[in-house]
Amino acid sequence: MEEKYHQLVHDGFCIVEQIVAPELLERLRATTDQICQTQDTEQQNRFRSQGSMFTTMSDPIFIDLITLPQPLLALRAMGFKDPTFTDGYIISKPAHSPALFWHYDWFAWDDPTAYLPQPQQVFLMYYLVDTTIENGCLRVIPGSHLHHNELHDNLGNPHSEEISTATNLERAEFSIRPDEIDVPVKAGDLVIGDARLLHASHANRFDQRRTVITLWFQPDFGQLPDRVKAQMVAKTQPLPDDWSESDKARLSTLSPKYNGSAQPYGRILYKQNPKKKK
Repeated sequence: MEEKYHQLVHDGFCIVEQIVAPELLERLRATTDQICQTQDTEQQNRFRSQGSMFTTMSDPIFIDLITLPQPLLALRAMGFKDPTFTDGYIISKPAHSPALFWHYDWFAWDDPTAYLPQPQQVFLMYYLVDTTIENGCLRVIPGSHLHHNELHDNLGNPHSEEISTATNLERAEFSIRPDEIDVPVKAGDLVIGDARLLHASHANRFDQRRTVITLWFQPDFGQLPDRVKAQMVAKTQPLPDDWSESDKARLSTLSPKYNGSAQPYGRILYKQNPKKKK
């Protein structure tokens, strides 16, 4: 895993091939299809660019994915000794839906550790179908997790209605970038990416939905600054009351725990131009 680690640190992402068994993939497809069918018209319009934003706390089946041994072993093989899980989402792009906007997913830009090479938070993306440019594969700008990119100067708040509803596809958030690369994968592959990485996806031009399950992990929670630890605990998704105690226990082993007095960052405004090193 040394090569994967260096790619993650240098480029901001890496791929671990065929890490989810076909049987689990089939179960996840069936469950996510059922969940996505509950999305009403208002939600579809509100999240037109994303597709859907259902929590992985929607069904206990996602515990099997969150606690899957192989990804945890891969993280530890890269040198990350204390991985924790905070939250996860079902992001499913319907047929013939627009591109996902360029964005990053980090918040603690005022912390001096925000510019160190090692990631403090990573996404684990599991696509449930093979992805291509035509059905909305991932796009990334390698190195943008560490270095300033001119796109940073032109990004608005991705939570704004205009961006999330994709009402103006001429915005920079939907542009084709000269330094972007496509990241097509096979169903069952795992994409690990630094939360600071600029990433997006192509439009889904197919007649079928394209679903990814995105899980947020802190690869080495014990090494995080106290305020970041506090924020990770604060953003951890609560476990549903109707889940069994055994299910809750399985997931709680990966939950971050912090007993210090540092205050979490709270709701951080999206920085249009984070102070990245040039």
